[in-house]
Amino acid sequence: MRSTAKARAIRRTSRRQSGTGNCLLLYNLPVPVLRNLRVTLEMIKWEHSVFALPFALCGAMLAASGLPTAHQLLWIVVAMLAARSAAMAFNRLADAAIDAANPRTRTRALPAGHLSPAFVTTFVIVSCAIFILAAAQLNRLTLWLSPVALAVLLLYSYTKRFTRWSHLVLGFALGMAPAAAWIAVRGSLDPRILILTAAVTFWVAGFDILYACQDFDFDRSAGLHSIPRHIGISRSLWIARLFHAIMLLLLIALLPAFNLGKLAIAGIVAVMLLLLYEHSLVKPDNLSRLNAAFFTMNGVISVVFALFVAADLLLRK
Repeated sequence: MRSTAKARAIRRTSRRQSGTGNCLLLYNLPVPVLRNLRVTLEMIKWEHSVFALPFALCGAMLAASGLPTAHQLLWIVVAMLAARSAAMAFNRLADAAIDAANPRTRTRALPAGHLSPAFVTTFVIVSCAIFILAAAQLNRLTLWLSPVALAVLLLYSYTKRFTRWSHLVLGFALGMAPAAAWIAVRGSLDPRILILTAAVTFWVAGFDILYACQDFDFDRSAGLHSIPRHIGISRSLWIARLFHAIMLLLLIALLPAFNLGKLAIAGIVAVMLLLLYEHSLVKPDNLSRLNAAFFTMNGVISVVFALFVAADLLLRK
């Protein structure tokens, strides 16, 4: 009797310890994954989704002549975040060897060994899957075009290996956002929204030229292509200014195309002033304030323009 009771007690203790062990295992198992995910989000600078997302929402509102449905807004945002995450993570994968050789980027997660290529590859695949799922939730055309959008977003990473105009390819990759959002709302493409696509293309290409000035010496030694590498920093700044002037002209062309009013005009004026300030921060012989010009000002520009256009559309209704 005593031995039977002792055996039962041992079994109960074993079950409790096993349960505790399982709980600890379940508790501890996600920790490396969550850490890697956090490092990945830091690596791709997910907070900079603010660059293209406001223009995508602007395209959606122009398509709806106001607010799209909550369903459309939700899946447009999911698609945008997933697409940008896939593109940025893939870019870090494609450029891992280049980043390791560049003094400015060798501390990034992949060359520094904080993340494995396998984990980042998995992140890219999952992000692409989420993007396609989001496209499928919107309409048939967005689903059909989703592989095309992904091809542009991912293949951009290789363009600086063979063309100095990779800045425009990046611009188009982000410029697709308002046109894609229009399709998400309407289920078709209107040529008018391509004006905004072109505006975003030249805007992004302009500030990417500014950003590439930091790698002038490295690009030249590594045989990579960029506008600064081929024509020098001083003339590249003028190309960036030209691109941003073209962007402003395209934004002005939006006004009659969509019958926008005074608030939209005020938004364009605000964008112009912000661009002037951005370019005042960057000098050919002083790039020390480039990060402020690139990250802060361009995020503000996209949000400000989208807010003014949204206000114009909603108050007009």
